[in-house]
Amino acid sequence: MDKVFINNAFSKAINDYQNSCDNVQGIMYNSFLVVVVRMLISIYSELDIINPMMIGDEKLLKENLAKFGYSPDAIMIFLSNLQLFLDIENDNNKKEIKDKNPYFITIQKELIDMFIKKKVNFYITEVEVNEFYDLLYTPYSKNPLRVSYNFLNATDVLEIDKYFKSEMRSNVKVVMPKEKHYLNVKAYELLNYSMDDIKNMSSADVDRVNSLVYDYFKIRENAINKEYLLEKAIEKIERENNKVTSGNGYVDILLILSVISTVFMLSIILMLVFV
Repeated sequence: MDKVFINNAFSKAINDYQNSCDNVQGIMYNSFLVVVVRMLISIYSELDIINPMMIGDEKLLKENLAKFGYSPDAIMIFLSNLQLFLDIENDNNKKEIKDKNPYFITIQKELIDMFIKKKVNFYITEVEVNEFYDLLYTPYSKNPLRVSYNFLNATDVLEIDKYFKSEMRSNVKVVMPKEKHYLNVKAYELLNYSMDDIKNMSSADVDRVNSLVYDYFKIRENAINKEYLLEKAIEKIERENNKVTSGNGYVDILLILSVISTVFMLSIILMLVFV
């Protein structure tokens, strides 16, 4: 007898998944417990879900299921509900008139809650959202087996669809606005930006102008002391702007002599005026 991992339901789900991967249109691959495994893989990864059973590490599976913030207690309830679902299904197989399985809805809601934890605490793409949503049992699924199974087992065929959309709307990841980082105002002025211009920009635009500043001064943005280098570069420019010089030594001497001559002539004129 095969060793049970977690419980009979989870072991069956993994085994059926592995045995049906080659026939994605088949009944087994689209049976409820296998689709649960596929949803778990969509949220986490195949390695996170399949590998723990392969190495017989139940603790690892629970750690993997918790990595996006789903609580340990909720994980234990989810795994227990898988077994309760299978128990009812086994009883139904002995009956001519089958009972609706309440865990059909409960388990899907738990999977949606796991997905929402990932959405809120980590990053998900639109492709991931669409992939996960299509695995849910809704009237809009692309798979006719899931559509028909939903009609047979759900009291309200739109319950999962409405729950998913409601949770997606209600749980929006709040991204705090990035604080603006200003450089020396003189650096902006050299690029013809006033400080008022900079303060009216978004943080992204401020970062873009800051990059232009560093590029203007030929300072690498990944330099640890980039702001110190910027201050030194600005000081150098200010010193050069404050020098009374033409940049040519010979012309500078003539300039100084002309200044001295002017002062000397003014002194003589003033002496003659007041004598």
